[in-house]
Amino acid sequence: MLFNSFSFALFLPVVFVLYWFVAGKSLRNQNMILLVASYFFYACWDWRFLFLLVFSTLLDYFTGIKMSGTGTKKVKKRWFWLSVIVNLGFLGVFKYFNFFAASMAVAMANIGLHVNLWTLKVILPVGISFYTFHGLSYVIDIYKGRIEAERHFIDYSLFVSFFPLLVAGPIERATHLLPQVKKARTFDYYAAADGLRQILWGLFKKAVIADQCAEFANTIFNNSSGYTGSTLLLGALFFTFQIYCDFSGYSDMALGIARLFGIDLLRNFAFPYFSRDIAEFWRRWHISLSSWFRDYLYIPLGGSKGSTWAKVRNTFIIFLVSGFWHGANWTFIAWGLLNAIYIMPSIIFNTNRVNLQIVAQGRALPSLREFSQILLTFSLTVFGWIFFRATSIAHAFSYIGRIFSKSLFTVPAFDASRAMVFETLVLIIGFIVVEWNGRENQYAIASLDKLKKRSFRYAFYFSLVLIIFLFMGREQQFIYFQF
Repeated sequence: MLFNSFSFALFLPVVFVLYWFVAGKSLRNQNMILLVASYFFYACWDWRFLFLLVFSTLLDYFTGIKMSGTGTKKVKKRWFWLSVIVNLGFLGVFKYFNFFAASMAVAMANIGLHVNLWTLKVILPVGISFYTFHGLSYVIDIYKGRIEAERHFIDYSLFVSFFPLLVAGPIERATHLLPQVKKARTFDYYAAADGLRQILWGLFKKAVIADQCAEFANTIFNNSSGYTGSTLLLGALFFTFQIYCDFSGYSDMALGIARLFGIDLLRNFAFPYFSRDIAEFWRRWHISLSSWFRDYLYIPLGGSKGSTWAKVRNTFIIFLVSGFWHGANWTFIAWGLLNAIYIMPSIIFNTNRVNLQIVAQGRALPSLREFSQILLTFSLTVFGWIFFRATSIAHAFSYIGRIFSKSLFTVPAFDASRAMVFETLVLIIGFIVVEWNGRENQYAIASLDKLKKRSFRYAFYFSLVLIIFLFMGREQQFIYFQF
């Protein structure tokens, strides 16, 4: 069930009515309704994998209780490692087994040994990377003594499987979400209205910008050998906006939907394409994952303390792991490695905390220096996305090689009408303008409710709805569902 589907448009109001009007003020009933709705939502993808989600939930729930109840460090450590090994084991089998098997077969063939490749014929359970990390952070926090184990099974289950964040995040922390799950909630009109506004903006980003860009990006990347350098560059730009609007659009909808039920989720995007350096980009892109790796991998490795070599080593580790988290393909590892190289100068010269505030704060336009920094950072990001989108390392290098050829200086041309391409580019430009004007807010159109002219505000909402209906075609799956 997709957020941008007709079935979800029926599902959400039903859950909303049951939650606020049937459950009433009973916190227990509210949480039970949300949990049942979340399991139903997940079962709509593939009911068989619901058992895997429940098993993972039970494992971490009982592990947390056992770790809190034991008096010996040795027993506590056993339970901790049991949870970590089993969780990562499931993730490894479903997501990485075939990748390692194929890589081993290739390695053997390179030294003259031919082996029969045995792979698992299974599909990747949707959201497994996200709910696995939910459970891991919970278990790690208990092990480190940061939190106590949650003994109410319904509350803990809802923390893991709350449907807005279940399949593509944000990756929540028990310290942030569990207290909200356990706290009495009453309906807040202004919070709900703000949630609907964020859902609308997220749907616009997904259905209009991302899906339009996807058509051109897929055509160009899937047939890259037949296109000129200028066309391939345009394809890379289309994918750059596709992946941002697709994933941040999902996150906007997730945060907005959660707000309808009186719950605030972690912010996942903060206008990353307006970043002035790569360090700032990674503070603003997929924030919940970046902060997860920072807190549970980078800092335990030593973080920025110690020698320059230690900082370099730790940075490369988290970027390589981040790349590998995204998928079982060498292209993701190359993408992670490339971003580690990008950020290395700021790590070595200790300038990674320079740009902490939003660019051109309080000003309509950036300075020439800021604009140059944004343009350079954006260009590096576009280059990196080529590896992320390519089907193989060879495909990525071939794609890049054709961009940096004489054909780069030709007029882009591929099997699509110029009117459609021009229309999409106009939409992207309009989208950039709105995002830039709203960059100091939690999301681009958050401040519209402050406009005194109600007619202008509702005209803008109506225009967004109209554009969504005009461009919304068949249901397009979100990119990050595959991770």
